[in-house]
Amino acid sequence: MNTNKKSVIQESKTKAAASTFMRLAGLSAALAGLCFIIVGIFHQENVPASVTTATWVNVHIFATLMGFLGLFGMAGVHARQAEKSGWLGLTGYLLFSVWLMFIIPFSFIEAFILPGLATELPAYVAGFLGMFTGIPSAIDLGVLPTLWKLSDPMYLLGPLLFGIATFRAGVLPRWAGGVLILGSTLAPVGALLVSPEYQSLVMIPNGVALGWLGYALLSERREKASESLLEQGDVRMEPSQVA
Repeated sequence: MNTNKKSVIQESKTKAAASTFMRLAGLSAALAGLCFIIVGIFHQENVPASVTTATWVNVHIFATLMGFLGLFGMAGVHARQAEKSGWLGLTGYLLFSVWLMFIIPFSFIEAFILPGLATELPAYVAGFLGMFTGIPSAIDLGVLPTLWKLSDPMYLLGPLLFGIATFRAGVLPRWAGGVLILGSTLAPVGALLVSPEYQSLVMIPNGVALGWLGYALLSERREKASESLLEQGDVRMEPSQVA
């Protein structure tokens, strides 16, 4: 019946829309992973002298983009494996996503506000950077230091739990989850043992993992989208049936 054919076409369109969302999420996750790697490689030491350099500004622009792209990308990655990753995956996803939400305003301030204040309000710049280095601020920064302290365990636990859930679920590449676990364990080690100017390098494994998951999601949805288009073509070629 025509009604049945319309239902099949509508279902195909819904699948195509879902596939488009997943492809875009995969692309976002892959780009967020690339931003992670760029930030990890080029981030300078958190000292006032770095703030006025072009590298500092560019790195924190990438960090801001990383936050936006990561939020959308992680939504797609989690949705793809939510059924099998369970509460562990959900917890990791939420913690990682909230950390990305925190990164956006902090990185925006570092990219677009701190450079202009470096000469006019050096005490503010030094105090702001002190949040990351543990040096007490000479001025009141309000709630910002508290928010940043809250973000630290989110960055450690979010990728760790999500990596474990990804490895166990087996929906997306297991070893991408393994790399997330590695990145999470390296972060505290790097903070304790690595010189400050090289500590950002521990972000690279998480960037590789996120990019890997994004690429896997993007590639997978491309194949399914092609199959969906073929199905739609088959439906349109069927002769009309009369009740």
